[in-house]
Amino acid sequence: MKILVPVKRVIDYNVKVRVKADGSGVDLANVKMSMNPFDEISVEEAIRLKEAGTVTEIVAVSIGPQQAQETIRTALAMGADRGILVKTDDLVEPLAVAKILKAIVDEEQPGLVIVGKQAIDDDSNQTGQMLAALLGWSQGTFASRIAIDGETINVTREVDGGLQTVALKMPAIVTTDLRLNEPRYASLPNIMKAKKKPLDTKAPEDYGVDIAPRLKVLETVEPPARQAGVKVDSVAELVDKLKNEAGVL
Repeated sequence: MKILVPVKRVIDYNVKVRVKADGSGVDLANVKMSMNPFDEISVEEAIRLKEAGTVTEIVAVSIGPQQAQETIRTALAMGADRGILVKTDDLVEPLAVAKILKAIVDEEQPGLVIVGKQAIDDDSNQTGQMLAALLGWSQGTFASRIAIDGETINVTREVDGGLQTVALKMPAIVTTDLRLNEPRYASLPNIMKAKKKPLDTKAPEDYGVDIAPRLKVLETVEPPARQAGVKVDSVAELVDKLKNEAGVL
C-alpha cells in the first residue's frame, strides 16, 4: 500500500512571531522555518507503518515556494521514499490545497493519506476534512492511535471528554494529533541519502487548480499583553471582581 503525506513549511514553533508594522501579515524575513509539527507526526506514523510491513511506499507532498523543497527533504531523511513539490510563491488557502492534493491522489492512487490535523501558522484545521469530502473517502480526525486490519483502519480519536475509536473502510484520510507518536530525528547518513531520493517539481496549473484566494485578511495584530494579577481579601471580593470587572459571571 502507498501512503501520501502532505507536509507544510511554517515558522519554527520556537520562534516568536512578529507582525508587520502595517498589520498586513506576519513578518517572514530572516525567520527560521521548519516542518509543521503535526506533519512531522504524520511522517513518523507513515514510517512506522512501513517498518511494520503494512506500507510499501511513502510519498511526501508540499505546496509552497522553492524553499519548501527543504521540508520535503526532511521527510525523505526521516524515511519517506520520494517527494512532490507543487511550487508556488502565492499564499494557498486550505481549499486550494485540498484540490491540489485530490489531483495528486487521483494520480498516485494511495490507499491512505495521513496529514497533520492543522498547521501552526493559520490553525485552520480544514485541509484533511476538505480533502475527504472532495474524494468521497472516509475520514478519521485527531488520531491518537492508528491500527490497520486488512481493508479497515481503526482510528482512536481525541474528542471532548475522552477517546472515540472508529473503523474506517480504506482508502481513507487520517489527521494526526499530538499524542499519536514522537517523531524521530533524521540521522546524518539518512540526511545524505535523502539528497539522492527523487523529488518532482510541479505547478498548480499542472493539476488544473485555481489557487486565487477566496478570503481577504483585513488586519493582523499581536495578542494583548497579559495583565498582572491582583490579590483579593475575601471570596465576596473575588465574586464582585469576576462579576463587575471581568464580566464572566
